[in-house]
Amino acid sequence: MGLIPLYLKNPPNYVLACILCSASGILFGMDTGIIGPVTDMKYFKASFGGSQNSTIHGLIVSCILIPAALSSFFAGYVADRLGRPKGICIGVFIFGVGAAIEAGAVALSMFIVGRVVEGLGEGLFLGNLVVLICEISPTSTRGALTTGPQLATTLGLVMGYFISYGTSRLQSSLSWRMPFILLSAFSMIICGLSLYFLPESPQWLGLHGRYAMAEEAWDKLGVNRAEREKVTLQVRAQEVEPDIQRAKEKTIEKLLAIFSKDVLGRTILAVFLMGMQQMSGIDGVLYYAPQLFQKAGLASSEASFLASGVSALVIFAVTIPGLIYADTWGRRNSIIYGGVVMGVLMFLMGGLYAGNAVHPSAGPGRWVVIVCIYFFAALYSVTWGISIKVYSAEIQPQRTRASATTLAHSSNWVCNFLVALTTPVILAKSSFGAYFLFGGCCVVTAIVGIFFMHETQGRNFGEIDEAFRGKSPGSNHSLNSFRQHLSLA
Repeated sequence: MGLIPLYLKNPPNYVLACILCSASGILFGMDTGIIGPVTDMKYFKASFGGSQNSTIHGLIVSCILIPAALSSFFAGYVADRLGRPKGICIGVFIFGVGAAIEAGAVALSMFIVGRVVEGLGEGLFLGNLVVLICEISPTSTRGALTTGPQLATTLGLVMGYFISYGTSRLQSSLSWRMPFILLSAFSMIICGLSLYFLPESPQWLGLHGRYAMAEEAWDKLGVNRAEREKVTLQVRAQEVEPDIQRAKEKTIEKLLAIFSKDVLGRTILAVFLMGMQQMSGIDGVLYYAPQLFQKAGLASSEASFLASGVSALVIFAVTIPGLIYADTWGRRNSIIYGGVVMGVLMFLMGGLYAGNAVHPSAGPGRWVVIVCIYFFAALYSVTWGISIKVYSAEIQPQRTRASATTLAHSSNWVCNFLVALTTPVILAKSSFGAYFLFGGCCVVTAIVGIFFMHETQGRNFGEIDEAFRGKSPGSNHSLNSFRQHLSLA
């Protein structure tokens, strides 16, 4: 905690670099916050042929996600070849072009094309944000700094909701075009700043044999020698592996390296966790918040629209302490306990709907559901929203970190697509089915975490690698220290 005021007064360069890198997460949050309210606006429906059924609505929202999954699969290779900052900037630029196409759409097909282009860019930059921050951060503050993109995403979510709420009062198509105009402009600003000011990863430089440049990069970042040496030695130790040398020359072998015997388990775990992060139902809540609040009893569309913005504010507020305490709570416990409680909340909401206890006009059932939606979103943001993305990058060795992390993000995008596409359809056919599905996914993930996750909090990459090569999942620094004290006694 004492580091936070010091960083605010005189932040090291690596903190400033992490803040700039995290800023790209705002774009993802803005789009998430914009798309739900925009597709519910009367002028949007008027522009594209009146009201759409639940399937078309789900397609409009979710068509960004499969392109994101496809580009995310190759994002690690792009970042490995061109460098982390360039890979991020290319993605942000493409994202901004897609938002511009959406803003100028004159037909629904053009709007969908814009979302597809936006998705291609989103997949390229989003996964690499955590990878770059993870590689330029000291071990002691890596947890807090790598939560930056999630905090930025929640800030973008707030911005998206309230920008849309403000423009919804415009009596023309600008009501839905203006949010995308602002999103595109903001994308280009971040792209320019990132291109000029984002530093290259010293680990990436070392992996390519540029050790002098790597040392110079560490000096510019302001990371002390004790912290940087742990990472640099890791890079140099892995440099001689033949798979890495071949990976520089052959794309296919680079992609297949993440399935080699020594890292396959970690790749599968990261893919599973990132997929289940979406199967928790969080984007079903964020994309369709206005509809969920209306279904729970907020009859006025304006009231439900505003309630959606309040939920975004709650998410942003709870993410701040999540960032501050990221290196205190631990990743494993956060994922396990968070999954159990989120599952309980989903089962509670589903049970109320299944028991016909939620009445739009009166009764406590609707208020219990509304409160549970807030609690679920807040708990997700302070646990899974932070820990899973950080954990998926931390557990990977240097040689496969970018590729494995972005593959995990592909899993995230595919599951996001399924949730976004099917949630309105499920809600239209069953008032409780979606809640039971999402709750079950949360509990299953917690069970997998108990048996297969190792704690990474406070460990450098070498120690994490050692843990996955032989130690039991429940082991951590505190437990090991306790055992050592017992043996000395």
